[in-house]
Amino acid sequence: MHPQITPHIDVALLVFNAFVLFFIGLIFYLRREDRREGYPLEDETSGRLDTPGGVLSTASTKYFLLPFGHGTVSAPTQGREPVNIAARRTERFGGAPYAPTGNPLADGIGPAAWANRAKRPDLDMEGHPRIVPLSGAAGYSIARGDTDMAGWPVVGADGAVAGKVTDLWIDTADRLVRYIQLGVADGAVLAPMMMAKVDRRQRKVVVDALLAGQFAGAPRLEAPNQITLYEEERVQAYFGGGYLYATPARQEPFL
Repeated sequence: MHPQITPHIDVALLVFNAFVLFFIGLIFYLRREDRREGYPLEDETSGRLDTPGGVLSTASTKYFLLPFGHGTVSAPTQGREPVNIAARRTERFGGAPYAPTGNPLADGIGPAAWANRAKRPDLDMEGHPRIVPLSGAAGYSIARGDTDMAGWPVVGADGAVAGKVTDLWIDTADRLVRYIQLGVADGAVLAPMMMAKVDRRQRKVVVDALLAGQFAGAPRLEAPNQITLYEEERVQAYFGGGYLYATPARQEPFL
């Protein structure tokens, strides 16, 4: 018995044709799915939006249900965020750097850029805020043999004292310190622990991302015992931008 349907079509040919059609469909599917974020493209010089494409290149919107009653998010994101930064392009060609025209630490330029994340705290698996001040976290304390930095001075890149440690903000899910709270002239600010160096010998904390006088300009929290995803983004961006914008010399080449 021969596996033939007609004298010119057999099972092997049908399987091959089915594979070719499947592969073509897979390519279109993947191209649609990988355009959920970052599209439509825009011209680097003029900012003009390119053609978004038709149904074969643009995926339909998917909605994802967030836990703990926080609604839904869509992909692709519905609508485009307005882009209006305090900077100017130094040259008119693609990839030309932007020069800040205001305060780059607070204006969202380059390494100090941030995303408009949700104005709610990050939650653990049980729906509780995971990043909280140690002073108000029941059942948590500094590990035996580790250093309690309360009252230690926080020193900036210029060697001057920006303030003193007043509290630590811990991640109850990952069991580590996320932020150092320090008192400044007109209140308290948070500094990312991952950008700090603890000097046990001299009993001080060094955060070389900023000069001491720039700590007071760091974003503040709306609630004294809670930090939102939006506020985390702003704090990280402010201190991260300091590695480039804290001093004019940091923007110059090494050689």
